[in-house]
Order: sequence, then structure tokens, then C-alpha cells
Amino acid sequence: MSFANVCSQFKGFDFDGFFNRIQPDDIIKVLGKPGLDRTDFLVMLSPAAEGVLEEMAQKAHRLTLQHFGRAMVLYTPLYLSNYCVNVCSYCGFNARNRMYRKTLTLDEVEAEARAIASTGLKHILVLTGESRRHVPVSYIAGCVRVLRRYFASIGIEVYPMEEEEYRVLIQAGVDSLTIYQETYDEEVYDRVHVKGPKKHYRYRLEAPERGCRAGMRAVNIGALLGLNDWRRDAFFTGLHAAYLQDRYPEVELSVSVPRLRPHLGNFPPLYPVLDKNLVQILLALRLFIPRLGLTLSTRERAELRDRLIPLGITRMSAGSCTKVGGYAIQDTGHGQFDIADTRNVAEIREALLGRGYDPVFKDWHPF
Repeated sequence: MSFANVCSQFKGFDFDGFFNRIQPDDIIKVLGKPGLDRTDFLVMLSPAAEGVLEEMAQKAHRLTLQHFGRAMVLYTPLYLSNYCVNVCSYCGFNARNRMYRKTLTLDEVEAEARAIASTGLKHILVLTGESRRHVPVSYIAGCVRVLRRYFASIGIEVYPMEEEEYRVLIQAGVDSLTIYQETYDEEVYDRVHVKGPKKHYRYRLEAPERGCRAGMRAVNIGALLGLNDWRRDAFFTGLHAAYLQDRYPEVELSVSVPRLRPHLGNFPPLYPVLDKNLVQILLALRLFIPRLGLTLSTRERAELRDRLIPLGITRMSAGSCTKVGGYAIQDTGHGQFDIADTRNVAEIREALLGRGYDPVFKDWHPF
């Protein structure tokens, strides 16, 4: 049994027909329930729910305060390398893009760590392109051993690995895994992943579960919004999170909601996702899984991020850079994508405080 089996249950499901039957009264009925099942979750993602977003927001806000209070965990990404063997239509690190490629040395990793730690942040997310030759597991482990001198929590967002490889990185100091399926539609997935190991849909789909089995403290999943019909990808993302939460209750589960951003070799969204659509996704996820962490990155502009805070967000990136290095080491070429919220850590901290939220720089310490 894997999440692929859950996905297979919806082969041939008539999503459009289901959505066409939903009326605003159906949304109100679901909102009155103490808990939501799969069908209720899909109701919350329907076009009819767009007219009831305010009522959904009020309940989502109450649930967030009940389970998370006004705490907002802050973190920042650190790109170790932009070498990649995949040809992915939507990514700035696409192997066919002509760009400056670089992998940080351990000394450079330490310089970056010092610069980030000086902001007060104690949570970091390590990212790379997908090239095992340029960024083997042993290299990532070496970087993590440097970073653990500066940070309490180290997450990875790298190529999917075997369970034993995740264990190696956990032993080195990693405690969380982020991996996006990009899209849960196999046909769309095959089209946008033109060439490379990332083309293997099921291997990537089952990576979060391998991370859970290996002993990751926290796992963060998501779909890249804009590649496919957002209602369907949001639905399968929620089902995936619920599946993992049910099977691995000891793991802290969260979902990210990244939208496509401009990048080198620009790839326009196949299915545009409006601000109101993003709001509906966040609200539906919070109502479906009240204890689910919701992560919002600097892909979104500052004013929108500030407005989304009360709707269920529990974790935000701050002072981000999507270039290799970029904190202490400058002129490192193109980033993976353009960020929209360019505020530094101090500015985001002040914005949170001004809205009555508690910016959390550290909420966990390794044993």
C-alpha cells in the first residue's frame, strides 16, 4: 500500500460533474460539521465555495488559533548547488538552460551559515538541483555537519532518495524533508518533465513516505500550482497529507502552496492561479486537516503574504535568496526563480509583530 493506491481510486472520477452539482448551501452544511471527510474537502475546493470564502476564513482562523496560536515559524532557504540533469519545462535550473553552474565548497557553506545565523534564524532549508554526480549524498551530509553548528533545525529539499540515504542524512543532522510532487496528474507530469530521473512519477510520489519511514521529524509536501488544474492538485495534495498523517502520526506534516514564478527560460502557467484561488486552497486545507502546518514562501508578494497570515499560515520563509549562496557569496548567477517578497528577516519580524503574531526563530532543538 502506498499513496499511489489512493490516487488510483480516483482514476476516471468526474471532477467537473461533481463540482457542477455543488451549491452554496452545500458549503454551509459542510462548514457546520466538526470534521471533514474527502468528499467534504472536495466540496470546499468547488467553484461554489468561492462565494462562501468569508465564512470559510472565519472558521479556518479559529481552527488555526486553537491549534497553533499566533506563532509563526521563520526559516530561510540555502541553495548549495544549481547543477541539474533534469529537463523540466517550468524550472530555472533546467539542464538545457545556459547559465552559470556552481556547487558551494564547505568553506563557502560555512560563510553562508554565518551570514544567515547573524539574522537570528535557527531554521534553514537546504536546496540543490538534481545531480547526484555534482551533489552526492556524502556531500549533502558534509554540508549538514557544517550547518548544524549554526542551526537548530535543518531541512532538505533535494532529489528523491532511498530510505537508507535519508537515514544517513538524519544521522548527519537533518530533521525535515520537503519534496513537491509538482503535479499529481501523471499525464501532465510526464509532459512537463521532458528528460531525466525526475520523470519517474511514482518514485517521487513515494519519497515523502520513505522519509517518514527513515525517521524524519517533519515532512512538507505540495504541488507547484499552475502546472495543472489547481482544484485537482490541491485535492490530491490534501489527500496525500492526510494519508501520511494517518500512517505516521509521529511526523509533523505540512503543506506548501507554491505558485509558478518567472525564471530563466520563462514558462507561463498552464493553469493560472489567482489570489482568490490561493486563498480557497489554504482555507480548504485548514478545514480538512486542522493540525496541518501550512507554509508560505517568498514566491508571494509582501502585501499578499501579510493578508494571508490569519487564514492558516504557520510557517514563512524570510530574507530568501534562490541563487547558489547569495547571503555571503555574491554574483552567483541566476536563481531558480524570482522571489516576490524581498523583505529581510527584520522587516518580516516587524510585520508579524505589528499584526499581533509571534515570529518564532526556533521551535525545536535536536536531542
